[in-house]
Amino acid sequence: MAAIGRFQKGDDVFHAKVVDGELFRLRGDLFGSPSFDRKPTPAKGIRTLTPVTPTKIIAVGLNYAEHVRDSGQAMPKEPLIWFKAPSALLADGAKIEIPHPQHRVDFEAELAIVIGRRVRNVPPTAAARYILGYAPAQDITDRTVQNSESQWCRAKSFDTFLPFGPYIETQIDPHNLTLQMFQNGQLRQNANTAQLLFNCYRLVSFISANMTLLAGDLILTGTPGGSGPIRSGDRLEVRIQGMAPLLNSVK
Repeated sequence: MAAIGRFQKGDDVFHAKVVDGELFRLRGDLFGSPSFDRKPTPAKGIRTLTPVTPTKIIAVGLNYAEHVRDSGQAMPKEPLIWFKAPSALLADGAKIEIPHPQHRVDFEAELAIVIGRRVRNVPPTAAARYILGYAPAQDITDRTVQNSESQWCRAKSFDTFLPFGPYIETQIDPHNLTLQMFQNGQLRQNANTAQLLFNCYRLVSFISANMTLLAGDLILTGTPGGSGPIRSGDRLEVRIQGMAPLLNSVK
């Protein structure tokens, strides 16, 4: 496998491997031993969906030193985690909706980990066996709500506050990837996953020691410094080295 997406044509929802813009439909279980059609599926009338439908989404905060400094908080000694609602998921190309226009709402570009099979209490050295792949994502955040509450879930779980996709990249090393965020064509965030305080394997190990992770679950690995406010009409683009970009607009 390489780049895997989830698509819809009429009432038909399916996964497919994406090769040079062509879709080769999945036969079998994405989380088992999948195979793919040898002939591409005609692309006319096909809509891109979020690549998976997770049972839970675990977000990680303060995982880049620059972002910690931006927030004025102390460096974490272990990963800081919380949940985002699955109903916040948003596909590539769809619009982020700001429910409270008077609030400050920020972009946060991130690398997402997609879990490939059930895992509990895995050491970092074995974590890769339980990861299906990786994808671009955004942890959109209502800062006004976040700064008014001790819990972050509500501020980060409004509908459309988790752009994710367009595809899962299944053959990539997550430890040295350039991560960039563009707002209306202007570079706003620029980092490398080598700068993560807790890398992908350590995150899977830590989180799986506290809860069982299931196939399709997501882990958002944290955003670098430079997150900032969005406004209606903005065009947002997350670029991660070796992956298709994630594009969304704001209304």
